[in-house]
Formats: sequence, C-alpha cells, structure tokens
Amino acid sequence: MKMERALAKFICETKFEDLPKETISTVRLQCVALFGATIAATNAAGCAEVAGYVRSLGGNEEATVLMHGGKVPAQMAAFANAVMGRAHDIDDHISPGIHIGAAVIPAALATAELIGGCTGKEFITAIAIGTEIALRLNLKDTDFDGFDPTGILAVYSSAAAASKLMKLDEEQTLNALALAYNRSGGSYQSNADGSLAVRIIEGWVSQMGIECARLAKIGINGPHNFLEGVYSYFHLYAKEKLDRSYVAHDLGKKWHVSNLNFKKYPCCGLNQGSTQLIMDMMAQHAFAAEDVEKIEIRLPPFSYKLVGKFELGNNPKVNAQFSVGYCVANAVVKREITLVQFEAGEIEKPEVRDFLAKHVEVIDDPGLVRGHYSSDIAVKLKNGTEFKGGIDIPPGTPAYPMTEEEHRKRFYDCVAFSGLKWFGDEKRDLLFAALQKIEELENVTKIIPMFLP
Repeated sequence: MKMERALAKFICETKFEDLPKETISTVRLQCVALFGATIAATNAAGCAEVAGYVRSLGGNEEATVLMHGGKVPAQMAAFANAVMGRAHDIDDHISPGIHIGAAVIPAALATAELIGGCTGKEFITAIAIGTEIALRLNLKDTDFDGFDPTGILAVYSSAAAASKLMKLDEEQTLNALALAYNRSGGSYQSNADGSLAVRIIEGWVSQMGIECARLAKIGINGPHNFLEGVYSYFHLYAKEKLDRSYVAHDLGKKWHVSNLNFKKYPCCGLNQGSTQLIMDMMAQHAFAAEDVEKIEIRLPPFSYKLVGKFELGNNPKVNAQFSVGYCVANAVVKREITLVQFEAGEIEKPEVRDFLAKHVEVIDDPGLVRGHYSSDIAVKLKNGTEFKGGIDIPPGTPAYPMTEEEHRKRFYDCVAFSGLKWFGDEKRDLLFAALQKIEELENVTKIIPMFLP
C-alpha cells in the first residue's frame, strides 16, 4: 500500500508554492479552455436537458449549474457542468484520449461552492494535483484496449481535487481514491457509435469524484491496495505487464501537467494532426475542393478503429467529431474550421458529406507506427498532380503549442458561438482577464455569477 499512501500524502501536503511555473500556466490554460467550452455548449445537444434533469431532482442547494442557473447538490452540479465542458470536444486532453480538465475543474468549482469558497491559489493547486495523479496513472491505448481512458482515470482527478479542497486528512483522502477505483468505467464504443454518452461519461467522473470524497469524509473506506493489490488497477488494465513504481517516482518533485494537449480544432484529438496537415498542404500547393480527384488518409490501427469511419447517425455532431475523413473533407471544402461547421444542421447538409463519399478514403495502416497521433495523407488532383505529407505531432501539443493569441481567440470564438445575448463583450473580457490571473482571486466562486444571465 506504499504507492497508494504516497498519492494520498501528496494530495494532502502539496501547496501552491510547490507548483512549478509551467504547471500553474498550464492550469490557467485548462481553465480558459474548459470555461470557454462550457459557454459554447450552453445549448449543445443534451446539455440543457441534463441541466433540467439535475434541477428536477431537487436536494440541497450547494453548487451552481453554470449557464442555466439553479443550485443543486455539489456532485450533480459537477455532473451537469462537466457534460457541457466536454460537449464540443475542445477541452484539454492527452494520449490515448483522457480528458482531465472537463472533469476536474467542474468538480473543483462545485466543491469550492460546497465548502463556502476557496482562494484562486487553492483552486489551482487542487486542479494541478488532480491532473498530475491522472497523468501518472495513464497507460497506453493497448493497455486500455477499448476502455475509455477518461472514464477510467478522470475520476481520480476529481476525487483528488475534491479531497484537497475539503481538507480531508491522509486516511480519508486514501479512501476517496480507493472508492474512486470502484467508479472507473466507460468504453470507447460510445465514441465509435457517435453517442452522447461520450459527454455523459465526463459528467459521471466529475460527479463521482465529489461523491467519493464526501463518502470518505464520513468514514466510508475503499480497497486501499487499489494499485498494488492482486486485483488492482494494473491487473485490470495492464494485465500485470508494467512496472508500476513510476507512479510515485519523484512525486511532488517532477510534474507532468505541462504535457497536456489543447485543441486547435473542435474535434477528437486524433483528428487534430490530419486536419492541420491537410490545411498546410492546401496552403503549400494552392488547391481547392474542385481540384481534388482523391485523398487517402492513412492511420495507425488504434486511430482507425476510433475515427476511421463516418456514418450519419442520431448525433451528427459526435459522428463528425470522431471521423477523420469528415474533418479532412470539411477542411478542404470550407477551407477553415469553426465550431459552427460541426453543428448538426451543417453536417446534415450534403456538401461535405458528398465530397467525403466521392473523394476521401481512410486506410487502416498497421505499418504506420511512428506515434499515436501520426497520419499520412496523399492527394491526387484531377490534373494528375500528386503530393504526399505526414504528421506525427499535432497542434496544441507541448512540441507544437498553440500561441497565447490562439488560446484567446478560441475562448472568444466560444463566447461568440454561444449566441447568448446576455453574455456580452464586457462580461467576456472580464471573465477572460480573471482566468488569466485566477490564482490572484480571493474567492474563486466570485466568477460564478459571470456564467449566469
């Protein structure tokens, strides 16, 4: 139980002053990305319905449902807010597909309300700790083998952040993590089928993190050997193949938070590279959709299984977000990528879908082993010209970072996309400025009224 205890100790003892500057900067960007995504998703498919659902359940008025208003039990506020945060798929992420910010930030904000408020420094510290733990427990896609990494890992982030803000002691914190182990779940079939369950899973892991902390606080314990036991995390998801000692190695000394990725485009992280590549190829070779005879996109097997196909199902937005072919076709036809283009009404129009069906082929290539986000694209024009390109590092990653201006623009675009008359330019500017210096807030809950009419 040494490893589990080390995590609990890390959560309890880490202070804002222990955070590297890079970690603090990354958490600020997490907040900018997540809150922008939340505003944009106010009326996204299922979001208003989820907000109405949690309000209809009643219960103690502990935390706020952002954008829609109303106070509900803290864990249910986190659920609704996390669903909105994930809806447009433009929150932070990391290979092989874990979305941490959309779970840990709503959990931290709801917990802050629950306890009567916290400082910006305490808020950032809780988010950083939760993010760090999920990153240390992260595995390869072959280890998860179809389990949704968000559903498996982000619950630990939420539980850690809630435990930190609730000031649980080491034993209680250990139990919160141990209970979180029993709440891990979710399958990539939700993504493959283009279902709204993708965003609901995000809501669940945010909700469950708070519930685990609250249960631990009243003395409910969990399996303390959830990392080192015979039926532990590494047994279930890594088949005992890994040396797990790395989880606690240099804990508190070496931080991984700055390894997070941010999305330049409103779609699955696996599509970011291909989208950027085709945009670069269009700029370099000056061709347009009407010039194209054929586009071949080659993906590694894991990526192909998740984003290699497109079918217009019950949730067109999710179908498009998780289709590399659609994303590339959209880029070629529209010559830019915006949030509006991934709305159901736009996807149901035939222009992009016809181009995809006639001119784009996505190929499962077992020989493409350069990296998780790798893709190769070959373009043949109607005049016989052919050219090829490849990408291994997508935009928004530490090796290919978005600029400060791109992060600001994405936030402003999210506000504009929401179409909310009550969320004007003044409120937008005030909120963005507050998020840029969130650690200076005396009480982070003071930003909540900005998310309400």
